Amino acid sequence: MPSDDNAFHALLRQNKDFASKTQSSNPDLLSKCAKGQSPSTLWLGCSDSRCPETTLLAAQPGDVFVHRNIANVITPHDLSSQSVIYYAVNYLKVQHVVVAGHTSCGGVAAALGGAVVGGTMDAWLMPVRELRAQLLEKGEFEGKDDKAKGLALVEANVKRGVDVVRKNPEVLRAMEERGLGVHGVVYDVGTGELRELDTGEEEENLKKRLENFKVG
Repeated sequence: MPSDDNAFHALLRQNKDFASKTQSSNPDLLSKCAKGQSPSTLWLGCSDSRCPETTLLAAQPGDVFVHRNIANVITPHDLSSQSVIYYAVNYLKVQHVVVAGHTSCGGVAAALGGAVVGGTMDAWLMPVRELRAQLLEKGEFEGKDDKAKGLALVEANVKRGVDVVRKNPEVLRAMEERGLGVHGVVYDVGTGELRELDTGEEEENLKKRLENFKVG
């Protein structure tokens, strides 16, 4: 990829190639997209440039509704992610919500090492730093090298995101009424493969979740 201003113009040229090749290989795709969208999946992932969900899923435009932020931090207080979840679940009627972390995550590495990032980033990464503290207290890092510690924190962050999503009243309603699925995955940037995490819960736990968090 060329550097500086040429990089931007190279992207524009690549877009022309994309449009031309797509019109040739799948003539109806873009005209169908122009009429609306009905994605099957909501993807809640990281902003990292190495994790383009449509590409790594071998999906097409219109297949995946997306929200991405630094270190795929999902909290009930973030209006951006919560608005995306609300729209995807209530209006687009997605069938699946996927919380996706990835290996070699810079945000997770910063939280793990206790580094000062600066700006708003330190406040943004606080939930991940809190997870780090919990893992330390539980002894989850004992005997692990930095890479293994990082992966453990990535997985914990994904599982926490899944838990937050499953406590969302709209998500709970959709899980109960139409079987909405909520999943957690980790993408390996070195192999290009996704790995699903065990985020299942017993039926009794789901009943308790419905009692405690469902509204309306």
